[in-house]
Amino acid sequence: MTKPPVAARNPVTVERFGESFEDPYGWLRDREDPGVKAHLEAENAYTDEVLGPIEDLRRRVFAELKARMQESDASAPIRRDDWWYYTRILEGQQYPVQCRRPVGDADRRFPIDPSDPPADEQVILDMNELAEGHDYLSLGGAAVSPDHRLLAYLVDTSGAEVFELRIRDLATGDERTVTGRATYGLAWHSDASALLYLVPDDAWRPHEVRRHVLRSDQHDALLLREDDERFWTSLSMTRSRDFVTIQMGSRTTSEVHLIDAHDPTALPTVVAPRDPGVEYHVDHGGGPLIIVTNAGQAVDFQVMTAPVETPGRNSWQVLVDHRPGVRVEDADAFATHVVVSERTEARTQLRVVDNDGFDHGVLDMPEDVYTAAVGPNPQADTRVLRILYTSLTTSLTTIDVDLDTGARETIKQDEVPGGYDPAQYVTTRLWATSDDGTQVPISVVAHRDTPVDGTAPCLLYAYGAYEVSTDPTFKSWRLSYLDRGGIVALAHVRGGGEMGRAWYEAGRLVNKPNTFRDVVACADHLVAQSWTSRDRLVLEGGSAGGLMVGATLNLRPDLVAAAVAVVPFVDVLNTMYDPTLPLTVPEYEEWGNPAEEASFTVIRSYSPYDNIRAESYPALLVTAGLNDPRVGYWEPAKWVARLREVTTGDEPILLRTELGAGHAGPSGRYSALEERALMLAFEIDRSGLPHDLPG
Repeated sequence: MTKPPVAARNPVTVERFGESFEDPYGWLRDREDPGVKAHLEAENAYTDEVLGPIEDLRRRVFAELKARMQESDASAPIRRDDWWYYTRILEGQQYPVQCRRPVGDADRRFPIDPSDPPADEQVILDMNELAEGHDYLSLGGAAVSPDHRLLAYLVDTSGAEVFELRIRDLATGDERTVTGRATYGLAWHSDASALLYLVPDDAWRPHEVRRHVLRSDQHDALLLREDDERFWTSLSMTRSRDFVTIQMGSRTTSEVHLIDAHDPTALPTVVAPRDPGVEYHVDHGGGPLIIVTNAGQAVDFQVMTAPVETPGRNSWQVLVDHRPGVRVEDADAFATHVVVSERTEARTQLRVVDNDGFDHGVLDMPEDVYTAAVGPNPQADTRVLRILYTSLTTSLTTIDVDLDTGARETIKQDEVPGGYDPAQYVTTRLWATSDDGTQVPISVVAHRDTPVDGTAPCLLYAYGAYEVSTDPTFKSWRLSYLDRGGIVALAHVRGGGEMGRAWYEAGRLVNKPNTFRDVVACADHLVAQSWTSRDRLVLEGGSAGGLMVGATLNLRPDLVAAAVAVVPFVDVLNTMYDPTLPLTVPEYEEWGNPAEEASFTVIRSYSPYDNIRAESYPALLVTAGLNDPRVGYWEPAKWVARLREVTTGDEPILLRTELGAGHAGPSGRYSALEERALMLAFEIDRSGLPHDLPG
């Protein structure tokens, strides 16, 4: 098989802090060069050719994944005022249909038969209709007006994540486009006379809040602009619906403004001016403001209250005090209570506290390794809390908890067609020792008949950035790996948020290399404890997790038999040197600014593209998106080219680029299954699992 030739065209050489750098593949960044698309198409053809021998396996895996999909399904309805809102999807449809029905005299939360919808159902948005004529479709948000007459929604048909904002009259179906350049975040004024939305700058950073007044020809008013390139702007509505919150935040500092939702002419007022290193966010359930913050050296954050009339820092009072090692991630405000989302020892937990400070404790959960989160709860005046529960063996379950009686009602549990029996699988928590003695948690799931004697293949997944936690959640696609005798392990490495703020700090900026050393430790632990063997271990990560894959393999090319890197951020040094690219300036507080020598030294030490060496690298499957605004398609393309040039081995190094999509890959659910089936077939084959399911 002939590998696609990659010419080293006019390599650019630069001097940085005494080092000379040459980038022979920098030409791949020029998307206007016709040779670039031709190269990406050639790479796709080469990947198809190399993976030809496992095409039957890919088809088989796709059929398995599709058979476990509830093809016709409906979500658990959510009550908003006098309406139940829900989505449903039918077999063969790529996208869900958003619907509603009046509450009426009876409590009709469930069940909804997606194939036989109720006579009083109203379809408010059919994404399948929106997708007609497009290869890609993404909904960036949808907001029904407080009077339930209008729908504002954001739609993207390229994957570039710049959205068209439309407003639809739900009675007539008439709609119009407000702007072709908006980004995530919508909020209505309570009388539905005006809509707030966000506009991105040229670097794709949400930086302006604008107000669109309906039934007016006036230009949309600019309410707030964030000029500091480190700060992103977000927009939301408090649960009380009394305020719109505008959050302006960098990785380390935030500032919140409130807008009176009842006054369509109101201007933003600041809660507390930004103070370097102080983060906070705000909710309101009808009483005082509820504030989650790290102010006062609360490293793992605490919950405060403040009067609506005087919300400044001097008025903040403790509701839930700071407890080292218990990371407060969020606080959902209701009329009578607050639900605090916490994380400790790589576990999530939900704490209920009355507005007067009485602590009802943490809600009990049935498993040791699980994930629990607050679900959609749009009504502030309620004592019934909707939560979402899942684990590596339990599919996503929607539960209503009566906070007064403790009674729980399962509203919906995602079905897994094909006779899935959770009792056939076991899950546990392991702890690996990193090179500096740090204990790193690993969540593991396997079929109960899979031996722990070093013979089982293992798929190891990690992320480790942005304080994002890799939580143990159910994924039905994993059953194709588990049922063939494989093990799936999630490494909760530093840089993520699983063990609190200190865990994140220990894996960012100058401490970033800890992330990769932790992955090595987790892989070594799985081998040493006979969960798997080196030649049957596969590593996977995406985006910043793809950076993890690249940096880890540079550290230890012998660590695994194969790896999958999904839209990987692997050209870190070059990207972070270019402030015109999306994300670069806001990312200085995550990765560092390589224009500063200390940051340069650290980034230079791990940037995957810059640290490839003459070693035998394992088999690699790498993906990219041509329209990706987060990780430029050229990063994985350059990385693959250099790996092929330098590796001393003969394992395949493959690149597949989605030419009509962005960071999230294909948008339709069947198209997404096709991509997962390809990656999973590669992982099954490379880890030595049988192509056929047992029996």
